[in-house]
Amino acid sequence: MQTRQAKGLDISTRANITQQGDTWSVPSSHSRKRYTVRYDSELKTCTCPDFEKRHLPCKHVYAVAALVSPQLFVQPPKAIRQQGPTYKQSWREYNLAQTREKAHFQELLYQLCQSIDEPVQTFGRPRMPLADVIFGAAYKIYSTISGRRQQSDLKQAHARGLVSRSAHYNTIFKYLDMETLTPYLHQLIRESSQPLKAVESDFAVDSSGFRVKGFVRWFNTKYGKDVENHDWLKVHLMCGVKTNIVTSVEITERHANDNPYFEPLVNKTVASGFQLREVSADSQYSSRGNLRLVKKHEAMPYIDFKENSVGGSKCETWNSLFHYYSLHREEFYQHYHKRSNVESTFWMIKSKFGEQIRSKVKAAQENEALLKVLCHNICCVIQSMYEFGIDADFIGKSDFMGS
Repeated sequence: MQTRQAKGLDISTRANITQQGDTWSVPSSHSRKRYTVRYDSELKTCTCPDFEKRHLPCKHVYAVAALVSPQLFVQPPKAIRQQGPTYKQSWREYNLAQTREKAHFQELLYQLCQSIDEPVQTFGRPRMPLADVIFGAAYKIYSTISGRRQQSDLKQAHARGLVSRSAHYNTIFKYLDMETLTPYLHQLIRESSQPLKAVESDFAVDSSGFRVKGFVRWFNTKYGKDVENHDWLKVHLMCGVKTNIVTSVEITERHANDNPYFEPLVNKTVASGFQLREVSADSQYSSRGNLRLVKKHEAMPYIDFKENSVGGSKCETWNSLFHYYSLHREEFYQHYHKRSNVESTFWMIKSKFGEQIRSKVKAAQENEALLKVLCHNICCVIQSMYEFGIDADFIGKSDFMGS
């Protein structure tokens, strides 16, 4: 029912409407005025400003109509909304994973850090082992507390043999500022996803912003004025749609286009040993090159087409997929909507480890974002240990917690 119809029905039920020959006197809703409504089969008019402006039935005309022809206002039965698919939560496995997550996190992070090849030092005083620094930095992100307040946790980790030396918070901050730390974090993210190669075959790609310190100004065309807000950096990632494990990630500045990063994300995922079956992405990644890339890896691309996309291209892959998209739209979107899982992945990272990057130096900001992804991956592996029975022993020390 339209707004004016609903208001007219309300006036007819509570107001004093009187008939005077061929006309009706209808009171105003906001004042003591009354308007004259002429309502017959040939002419329906009103003296109110709304009718004089639009020359279309107003709420006062509909109020008279509700009295003269009440059958016109009978609401049709509402269509039954089909409920989407629901998924049963394995509460026992979920509860076990959550209650034991912290202990498992420390163990798995220790195992991952043991795979780091320490850089050769030829002179100077002995450096802090890189494995201990990355353990302290990642554990700081996981605990979401400051480096100073984390010192007691690192001393406990040292007492348990998880680190050879307890890194000072200034040492952790200094290493985070180094660009040389970035490749090691990418390596750990790839290795942390390895236990789920047998589980994941459908993937999704997207990007999201993480707030950093500082403000930027830009002209907002919608409101026609300059606006100021927090600066941010972009995290591009590819994740599995079943466990939300991140298989590859790229960090860029805030205005970087999404499309060019589709290829490196897919290639790194394949290089990590994952077998692709489906790849979902929104229309920002719609291009002939991206479709051909996914087909090259013997997978099906469910990348949404833009509104102005047409067939008849010289690219055979584009034409065949556009034909399938045009004729089997509902089936296409059933696969495409798996892409919503990458939104869930970003929500998991931000809600658990924070959407703000605290570091000020550009290299440290990128490293901090990668550490958030690494912590997320370890948590996904822990959940999969209980839900799918995954063996998450990275270096064959499954009895470490009992030693």
